[in-house]
Amino acid sequence: MTALQGIGMTSRRTRERLVEQIRAQGVRDERVLQRILETPRHLFVDEALASRAYENTALPIGHNQTISQPYIVARMTEALLECGTPENVLEVGTGSGYQTAVLAPLVRRVYTVERIEALLKTARQRFHRLNLLNVRTKYADGSMGWPHYAPFDGIIVTAAPPGIPLALVEQLRPGGCMVLPIGSGREQVLVRVRRTASGHDKEILERVSFVPLLGGTS
Repeated sequence: MTALQGIGMTSRRTRERLVEQIRAQGVRDERVLQRILETPRHLFVDEALASRAYENTALPIGHNQTISQPYIVARMTEALLECGTPENVLEVGTGSGYQTAVLAPLVRRVYTVERIEALLKTARQRFHRLNLLNVRTKYADGSMGWPHYAPFDGIIVTAAPPGIPLALVEQLRPGGCMVLPIGSGREQVLVRVRRTASGHDKEILERVSFVPLLGGTS
């Protein structure tokens, strides 16, 4: 239990300071802020980086990937929930599993896909440790989504394609939302895409920086 709650630089007081920073940056959904407070981010990074787990910054997780900045995780989660609380959510890019763990208690089920097998194996162990029973995982090319469980009420993409992936838009139910970064290099923006009867609408939220969305598996 102590490992989950944290001590010192991973203590509740440290987490509370992080939540206040994220609130000051504009995140207002108290459900999301509570999840940031309760989710033990230090379990999602290498033990050597545990003392930095509650800094409001991205951190390396190996395989040229990062665990997203807590503010960005909170902002993307809030942006998805603003469309109405989704029941079934697809996450493209499990990574460390941190975004999954923040989101899972707020929806009925999360279907998360990861293309790097080693990352997914570790993430699964974390989900089991945290008793996240409503998360289904898949080792696959996430850019193709998970058609078997479509349509989804919401989709979160945690890496940046150059543009809006129509294959994922087609896996949204009408009225459903997808939150994702798009662009390349330093020219990336976070967008919210809503599926419509005739296609989709796009809303630009803010500038961001993510690793690129890659195809295939490794």
